[in-house]
Amino acid sequence: MTYKAEYIWIDGTEPTAKLRSKTRILADGAELPIWGFDGSSTNQAEGHASDRVLKPVASYPDPFRGADDVLVMCEVFNIDGSAHESNTRAPLREVAEKFAAQESLFGIEQEYTFFKGSRPLGFPEGGFPAPQGGYYCGVGADEIFGREIVEKHLDNCLNAGLGISGINAEVMPGQWEFQVGPLSPLDVSDQLWVARWLLYRTAEDFGVSATLDAKPAKGDWNGAGAHTNFSTKAMRENYEAIIEAAESLGRDDKPLEHIKHYGSGVEARLTGAHETAPWNEYSYGVSNRGASVRIPWQVEVDQKGYIEDRRPNANVDPYVVTRLIVDTCGSALEKAGLV
Repeated sequence: MTYKAEYIWIDGTEPTAKLRSKTRILADGAELPIWGFDGSSTNQAEGHASDRVLKPVASYPDPFRGADDVLVMCEVFNIDGSAHESNTRAPLREVAEKFAAQESLFGIEQEYTFFKGSRPLGFPEGGFPAPQGGYYCGVGADEIFGREIVEKHLDNCLNAGLGISGINAEVMPGQWEFQVGPLSPLDVSDQLWVARWLLYRTAEDFGVSATLDAKPAKGDWNGAGAHTNFSTKAMRENYEAIIEAAESLGRDDKPLEHIKHYGSGVEARLTGAHETAPWNEYSYGVSNRGASVRIPWQVEVDQKGYIEDRRPNANVDPYVVTRLIVDTCGSALEKAGLV
């Protein structure tokens, strides 16, 4: 007997990488082997030396095929065993190990937008819907578009064993959000990428596409982000560590260092309007959704908890955003003796 393994990897497309996958048939009980692919077709190699290597790093039950079939998240390597330049998981592994004692946890809020043809789902042909506002966490066919896809995606994520923690409709028609976490840096990133693959694959069955574009509709509409909630053991125990983490993200050249890796089109989304702070200004505040980093009101009351970096785009690479935050905040907390 055999089982099917869907190998999933991140390609080399710029400025925003795409997901790729292909199926391997394996004998029952066989371990997941390394595999190869044509990197010249994924922007990861030249045709004269196109072989690239897929190394499995995490596997999950396949909610589409069922039985013993699995989804396999992979890292991409060169044939000499070195990590490929598009492999952003490899540097996260090093940073996560360096600051492992701080017990970092992340929860990422993934916003996305459904499209039918060239227009967001729910946008009438040749016109525009009513202004945003009533769609957020709404109910009813006049305000909600795509719920059947969202519910199926949620079930697929749960059946795959992912740490998905919620869903909600967002402020624009056809715009939704799901949350993954709290999980460790590597786990939240692996699972967010797999949840994205499941989103695309689920929507495919409905003849609808899903986009992580940071500004899917021009004009007076919110963009799409990946608000990133972060804490360490010290932050979950005292408020001084909360403030130090928020301060560290705004020191020296850290704001611009982070922003340039927070997703394509960040300047179009972070304008200072639509619940954002300007991309080139750093701020933090309690209960402030117009700040770069928000400290939830309950965190101030409890004097412990987490912070929310509101700057990452929906199309951000979670391996990159978690690495940057762990490195910046972890170093600052260590220096301040708050570990």
